[in-house]
Amino acid sequence: MCGITASIVLPRVRGEGSVNGSYGRYGKDGSNSVNGTADTNGNGNGNGNGNLDTDHKSDLNGINNNNLDKNSSIDTNGVHTNGIHTRTIETLTTQLRASIATINHRGPDESGIWISPNTNIALGHCRLSINDLSPSGSQPLTSDDGQIHAVVNGELYDYDRLRNICATKHGYKFNGESDSQLVVALYKIHGAPAFFEHLRGEFAFVLYDGREGSERVIAGRDRFGIKPLVWTVVDGRLLMAAEAKAFLPMGWKPEWDVGALVDGGWMMDERTLFKGVKKVLPGHYMEVTGERGVETRKYWDAEYEDKTKVETRSIDDMVLGVRERLVESIRLRLRADVPVGVYLSGGIDSSAVAGIVTQLARENNVKIGSQAPSTRVACFSVRFPEESGYDESSVAARTAEWLGVEVQKRDVDEASLARDFADTAYHCEHHHFDLNCVAKFALSTLPREHGVKVVLTGEGADEHFAGYSYFTPDFLREPDLSQPDSLLTSNPELRQSMFCSVDAEIKALFQNIGATQHEDLPASEALADANGSVMPATLVLWHPTTQIFAPWIRGLKEYEALDCRDTVMASISPEARAKMRSSWHPMHSAQYMWNKSSLANVLLSCLGDRTEMAHSIEARTPFLDHHVTDYVNKLPPSVKLAYSPVEDDEQSEQGPLWKNAGSALQSLKEKWILREAVRPYITDELYKRRKNPFLAPTRWPTGGPLHRLFQRLLTREAVDALGFLDYAVVEEALERAYSLKGDTRAFRTLVYVAAWVTLGERFGVKKANKEDWVKENRTQAASQSFTNGVYPKVSMF
Repeated sequence: MCGITASIVLPRVRGEGSVNGSYGRYGKDGSNSVNGTADTNGNGNGNGNGNLDTDHKSDLNGINNNNLDKNSSIDTNGVHTNGIHTRTIETLTTQLRASIATINHRGPDESGIWISPNTNIALGHCRLSINDLSPSGSQPLTSDDGQIHAVVNGELYDYDRLRNICATKHGYKFNGESDSQLVVALYKIHGAPAFFEHLRGEFAFVLYDGREGSERVIAGRDRFGIKPLVWTVVDGRLLMAAEAKAFLPMGWKPEWDVGALVDGGWMMDERTLFKGVKKVLPGHYMEVTGERGVETRKYWDAEYEDKTKVETRSIDDMVLGVRERLVESIRLRLRADVPVGVYLSGGIDSSAVAGIVTQLARENNVKIGSQAPSTRVACFSVRFPEESGYDESSVAARTAEWLGVEVQKRDVDEASLARDFADTAYHCEHHHFDLNCVAKFALSTLPREHGVKVVLTGEGADEHFAGYSYFTPDFLREPDLSQPDSLLTSNPELRQSMFCSVDAEIKALFQNIGATQHEDLPASEALADANGSVMPATLVLWHPTTQIFAPWIRGLKEYEALDCRDTVMASISPEARAKMRSSWHPMHSAQYMWNKSSLANVLLSCLGDRTEMAHSIEARTPFLDHHVTDYVNKLPPSVKLAYSPVEDDEQSEQGPLWKNAGSALQSLKEKWILREAVRPYITDELYKRRKNPFLAPTRWPTGGPLHRLFQRLLTREAVDALGFLDYAVVEEALERAYSLKGDTRAFRTLVYVAAWVTLGERFGVKKANKEDWVKENRTQAASQSFTNGVYPKVSMF
């Protein structure tokens, strides 16, 4: 685990298209638009088995006159054929060291850099030592022949088996015990994209292949986006890093991406809050060559069973299949040369992880990281004020007592939320609708205090086992034909009645917790691909309406009829949209859309890597092992959400989310097959308990620490300095949030805006203005308004 950064001279090649200030979007015809003046013919036909899917080329012509020409190459001794040097080694060394220092929280144990003699390639790394604590685990890495160099962030599992194959079958010579060396070894043996098939875990890396005839840079990211990797272009160099703040010492001048803020693209697609800064998408990699320029390709995607295929496996077989794969995933993630702990909440996911870890240690003699199996598992929990109604620490404590494990609690009250808010926003680099990310930031200070560097978490279970109530309308939208004898499939009247009830109950539930109410717009042609799914609308429930934005933005023609649901659809590939229309069950389509957006860009960011690594904590997510998820994705919808009418004597206190839920929602048991699979490892209380999302309280007293924080941050001067907000709307939200009734939706508005103000001040972001917008978008509209199903391109640089 670490922080990585890279600076790469962009090759200059001749060909169709460039990326002169834009990012790729999926068009309805399957092409991927890459620049503001021309499209690249990026048609793709890959699948989830390692074949290339979307292949959009770009040559970046015109960005810098000092780029390589088409016939240039970088030879193995680092001497550029035409002798052009765009940076001196001294300058790059200074920049990389400063860049790494900016993200030193990701790897405080040591740092290193590697720069090619001609300065075309520069790699930087700061290390959080987890596996192989010796100097042989240091980075940047070099292959056994000295020709391939890389910086790797993350953890790769099943290391011993893969290392043995590389060494005995292929003759690769490892020079240490670090799992990161697998990236270099497997790439050298299999090449790209084939080597991705062997990478199991969470990772982001930048690799330079200097072999004659193979000169290229490969930058890849794991299948779900657990580890971050962003990139931009400054002065003709491609910059890549784990966090955008690492670009600041390398000449980057941050500006707001107003389009991504307004249409929600920052959480749906490649864009971020910052203009010209993009994400390498999960399951994708970038390849840079002198012949073909910059290409982004998909190496993996989620797949679901055809909805008409009848399931032939027994329930017992499917339960056992989940249990075996989850236990194996957790066992692999206990391998470390440092102590390993568990984040324990009041939910079934993290409790199952703690239970399985405990049994592996006690009954199978599996070490807990560097600790002996006899060591009590260290667990860490958040404790909100009991009177808030959001505290689950008592449930976690009962679980810990039942398991016989240690549990340490971090008290999170209003004062700590106010104290940690700005630092959380800075580390996350995006806003969030809830203060749960601030609580996660506080929780992540706790493991270090107890000598723990690595924790296992429960992220990914709700997304794959249908744990969120969001999935219920789409579960009921169509019968589950894979289970023709199930009650809801054989009784269409019951299913339809429940569908109508659940739809109303979900809307009331969202309103109670402060979701945004967007204008009810007619469905566009793009939404037809969602096959009626409510997920596009669900995903924008936590995105502000256009009313919060400045009058000059609301007055733009592009936003006269903005429908952010179209942003969701634009981010989905043509291949996936075709399956959503014809072969996937609507619930599986909903899961796919959620995982590509909210999971990757929010939950695994501000509730995952960013708040954990802010305190140098490596979190491992066994539910996101692709061997687990590939199996679960092929299970019938009806074993994930199961119809189970609730009897009156079964009603119990289930948390704030469920206290107003109706009988239809109550009769659908989320994560049913997971409950059965982990039944031996959890308490009866958890087995019966409903899913409660990890949310922070939103009602706080007038004049308290949070109120004072918002008053201090949200001045007219500070809000107007952003350039894209209407201060009158923010001022009204501040008044309503702290009125006698306490408007939850208004409170969430304050949380958004306060994060933007914090980022603007700490990053020194240039004020957004209409003149720049008009200039940049004269030929390219950056809205998500779709006409005749043609997806517009969005200017970035």
